[in-house]
Amino acid sequence: MHGGDLPTYLTRFQWDMAKYPIKQSLRNIADIISKQVGQIDADLKVKSSAYNALKGNLQNLEKKQTGSLLTRNLADLVKKEHFILDSEYLTTLLVIVPKSMFNEWNANYEKITNMIVPRSTQLIHQDNDYGLFTVTLFKKVVEEFKLHARERKFIVREFSYNEADLAAGKNEITKLVTDKKKQFGPLVRWLKVNFSECFCAWIHVKALRVFVESVLRYGLPVNFQAAVVVPARKGGKKLRDVLQQLYAHLDHSAHQHSQAAENVELAGLGPSRPSLPYR
Repeated sequence: MHGGDLPTYLTRFQWDMAKYPIKQSLRNIADIISKQVGQIDADLKVKSSAYNALKGNLQNLEKKQTGSLLTRNLADLVKKEHFILDSEYLTTLLVIVPKSMFNEWNANYEKITNMIVPRSTQLIHQDNDYGLFTVTLFKKVVEEFKLHARERKFIVREFSYNEADLAAGKNEITKLVTDKKKQFGPLVRWLKVNFSECFCAWIHVKALRVFVESVLRYGLPVNFQAAVVVPARKGGKKLRDVLQQLYAHLDHSAHQHSQAAENVELAGLGPSRPSLPYR
């Protein structure tokens, strides 16, 4: 709106000769407006799709950082010293234990299978419902341990400690946060500019409809006055009733459309009936 607000643009509307030359036919002007808005719509779909995909990926990663121990990413909770690494025979598993079963776990985890390292468990994190425990055992009994642990309602989380992979995961979140910030500002500025463009185009379409419908109603030569009427708050229905009483004789279909008039978008510019000159 060239720096103005919507009410000012409407009440002081002037046809944009540069964008929509009036020497062209009405059909050509309508096509120009349609192509302009269509291009904005296509660009919006591309931009919003890219931004929403980025936002969705970031939300998924953030959810894994803050959710339940059953689903969240464990990389931020564990440290290198929690694991037996580079051993030919031993490995460390991460087990999710319900809070109500902490005592049962500590008393019985060594008995779940053979070949479990005694006193190897350690509670490294807990939330409102679960605790995250380590346990060290021989690699050859891992699958048997998982099976019997599940029978006791202890859940083994699949996790392999690799510093390079953990660093890459953290870097991915940082990159997504940075990319989101970089895209947000330009997207908002683009939306502001193109909302203005679309609104102006829409009002020009309304002006075209007023012109066409008035010519169809009153014929040539062109001799009518269009106006925008702004009622007081909650005064829209009363204004319509008054205008109907004053100008009903100009609209032969007034009685048929008296109910539909309540839903007209803007006075005189609605889609369901021809515009009257006072509108």
